[in-house]
Amino acid sequence: MDSEKKHNKFIKWFFKRPKITGLLLFLFLSCIVAFIVFQQNEITKEADKREMRSIVNKVRQNIEKSLKNCYTTTLTLALTIDDDGKPKDFETIAKKLIESNPNINTVQLVPNGIIKYVYPFKENKEALNLNILNNPYLKNDAIKSIATQKMYFAGPLKLKQGRFGIVGRFPVFQKNKFWGFSAVILSLDSLLESAGIKNIDTTKYYFQFSKYDFASQKEFFLLNKDNSFADNYSVSTTIPDSDWKIYLITKNPKNSVPAKTVFAATIGIFLSALFGFLITALLQMPRKLQSLVKIQSVRLQNSEIKFKAIFDQAAVGIANIDSLSGNFIEVNSQFCRLLGYTQEEIRKLNFQTITHHDDLQEDLLQFERVKKGEIKDYSIQKRVLKKNGIAIWINLTVSPLLKNNDSFTNHIAIIEDISKKKQTEKLIKKSESRFKSLFDDSPIPLWEENFSAVKDYLIELKLMNQNIAFVTNYLELNPAVVTKCINLVHIIDVNRMSLQLYKSEIKEKFTSGLTLLIDDDARCNFTKIIVAITQEIKQVHFDTKIKTTLGEYRDVELRWSVMSGYEKSLKRIIISTEDITERKTAEKIILESRSRVESLINTIDGIVWECDVENFTFKFISKKVTKILGYTPEEWLAQPSFWIDHIYHEDQEWVSLFCKNQTDLTINHDFEYRMIAKNGSIVWLRDIVNIVIEDGKPIHLRGIMIDITRSKEAEKELNASFDLVSEQNERLLNFSYIISHNLRSHTSNISSIVNLIESSESEEEREQMLDLLKTVSCSLNETMSHLNEVINIRTNIALASEPLNLQQYISIVTANLCKQIEINEVEISNEIPQDFVINYNPAYLESILYNIISNAIRYRHSDRKPQIKISLQHENGKKILQISDNGIGIDLARNGDKIFGMYKTFSNNADSKGIGLFITKNQVDAMGGNIIVESDLGSGTTFKIYIR
Repeated sequence: MDSEKKHNKFIKWFFKRPKITGLLLFLFLSCIVAFIVFQQNEITKEADKREMRSIVNKVRQNIEKSLKNCYTTTLTLALTIDDDGKPKDFETIAKKLIESNPNINTVQLVPNGIIKYVYPFKENKEALNLNILNNPYLKNDAIKSIATQKMYFAGPLKLKQGRFGIVGRFPVFQKNKFWGFSAVILSLDSLLESAGIKNIDTTKYYFQFSKYDFASQKEFFLLNKDNSFADNYSVSTTIPDSDWKIYLITKNPKNSVPAKTVFAATIGIFLSALFGFLITALLQMPRKLQSLVKIQSVRLQNSEIKFKAIFDQAAVGIANIDSLSGNFIEVNSQFCRLLGYTQEEIRKLNFQTITHHDDLQEDLLQFERVKKGEIKDYSIQKRVLKKNGIAIWINLTVSPLLKNNDSFTNHIAIIEDISKKKQTEKLIKKSESRFKSLFDDSPIPLWEENFSAVKDYLIELKLMNQNIAFVTNYLELNPAVVTKCINLVHIIDVNRMSLQLYKSEIKEKFTSGLTLLIDDDARCNFTKIIVAITQEIKQVHFDTKIKTTLGEYRDVELRWSVMSGYEKSLKRIIISTEDITERKTAEKIILESRSRVESLINTIDGIVWECDVENFTFKFISKKVTKILGYTPEEWLAQPSFWIDHIYHEDQEWVSLFCKNQTDLTINHDFEYRMIAKNGSIVWLRDIVNIVIEDGKPIHLRGIMIDITRSKEAEKELNASFDLVSEQNERLLNFSYIISHNLRSHTSNISSIVNLIESSESEEEREQMLDLLKTVSCSLNETMSHLNEVINIRTNIALASEPLNLQQYISIVTANLCKQIEINEVEISNEIPQDFVINYNPAYLESILYNIISNAIRYRHSDRKPQIKISLQHENGKKILQISDNGIGIDLARNGDKIFGMYKTFSNNADSKGIGLFITKNQVDAMGGNIIVESDLGSGTTFKIYIR
């Protein structure tokens, strides 16, 4: 009995303390969950370790299998070596061995440690004759293989062939004497791939491959992966016949908890907490029920107090009415104030006595329906009579005052004074009537439309207040949005002028929507309205076209305006569509007329212009200016002083003065001047100017500029040709004098000798005369030859010129005169640049150089060694070939005007004929150049040849 009491007391202790009980239960269940999760985690880890050991052992077995295949390959190669130490059929056997073992890339035979035999040869020829026993990088592994007399796998190594690989060397002994190695080369990647390391679950594990270097006592990791895995679980194994080690490592740290374990623990803790919470809630329910009863009791008292306060202090009139008689049982203060009665006075009345007789029937009908249960309540607007007899409008709401069994004996009536609202509605109706009258009778076609749905749709698309360019681009890319916006517009009304504009008598055809009215041409303009809505613009104005019901297009000026008070909702929009077809037609006629005039002006072969008479500021310039001068009309008209500024500088002053004088005298004028074109060239213009006079005063200048550049150039060429002909005529006249003089001299001598022959008396005398006649004939022949050469020079107009190296032609002439230069010990100083080139006729250049240099040698001074200096000078942008000597010189005071004459000699030298300088002068002139001479008697001579 005592134990039962203690047990009940113990249980009650927990019931009285629900929160502590729930917490203890939560802790107990959490401990059980933690134990189960820990055991599950340990089991999972042990299973992972077993799986890792199984994977590593399988990989090790695969690698051993691949290495055994390599061992078999090297042994087979070793068996091909005969007793003399020479391999037989190496390439055939090697090829078959590689084909049978895809992991092997290369096989080798290495007698005495020197690589002598390789296959394939082309890819491995770089390794031939490599002595691996002398190579510090390879010899340690090779010596280890010899010492153990077993196959040893070294690497990965940097091969002589230029790649990395694993080398397996099998030492070969003949008659207990080391012969060399039989070797194979395979790549680490192919070895590992064949071992199956790519088949593991890479989300859980990864491999690492290492080699232990005994020299440095360090372990080197060979795969490009993380090698700092001390904090992770790992399993490893070594590879026989090598220093390799393979690791299998988990990607999760040792201390990490698997996601499954975390999830299970979380669920367990959550369920423990939920179970603790539920126990706490169950234990707290009796106490809550007691508390709730107290709260409801207090609320009921408060509700009655609040109802009384609301009833008395409400801003609307409230009355408690008897359902049978309609008498007022109780009313609040606001009800009394609205009607002007006191509490006592109103209790003596019923609602029928204060209701306006015109509204009483509707009120009684609704009240009966509520009493019968047909409706729960009703609300009507009616008129009631105040104590002073004035009727006011009220909004009446009547509902039954229900009891617990849904029965009622009373009704609650709530009244609100709406007299001002009724007055406002009356004014609005009056305003609407006036608006309707103005709308319908307007002489301009008007539309009343509702765009609220369009705005809501644009808000939904998040286009409101976006950048105009963004909205425009969006609408272009999404034409369906424009179509939907058109469908969302609601047409409220259209006036008579709109029907007349559209040639229709049925208003309903338009109020059904815009879909039938907006075609593809009008969509672009509707897009402008959509953009305006997104920018919250209240007015839009543009010209557009509409299509009537008869299929006729009319031009209209459309104005889209938001009515005042509807800026936010866009529920009422007024659109006017004034017919401007006639105005547009007139504008089109004017534009076409202007276009024809401009077309006519632009076809005229000249620049048509108009300018101000005061300061010559141009108001119009035709497009021909671009073809003639290169400037656009916009460039010309942008600068007031453009015309004056672009007149050629030599003509600016007189042109400006001439135009001003002629304009002041009101004389139409025609003059020629030059202008600078856009490309910098000079253009000759003939300007024909007419003065426009109004009221006796000049107001404008109009004219046409004609390009006369070609005619001016033709005139210039004609003048040049005339000058050339005149010069040629003068030369021919002088030449005819020379011919006449020279031939007359020879013919006179021949005539005299013939007379002497006829009168000679002896044969000897006749022979002498014949010899003399031969001499005169040879002289005549020489004279004719010289005259013929001069004629050829003067008549050869189309001389062929080509780029010539001046230094080269000086060398040719000095080579031709080498004997004279050597005999007379002539010193020639050549200062012409090696790469200097001139455009000249080759024969003329050689002739000119030969005549001047040979004359310098011929007319040398007997008291000094001849010196000739050839140089290049520049004067005013012209190139001058200058040839100077220290010869006897020329007396220019006496002979300067004869120096280039034919047969003019100025010394007693027997070789002088007076023809060389004459020919040189003609050749230089024919090439468009000039030659002058500077000389002092006894000092020397300088010839300057100006090259064009």
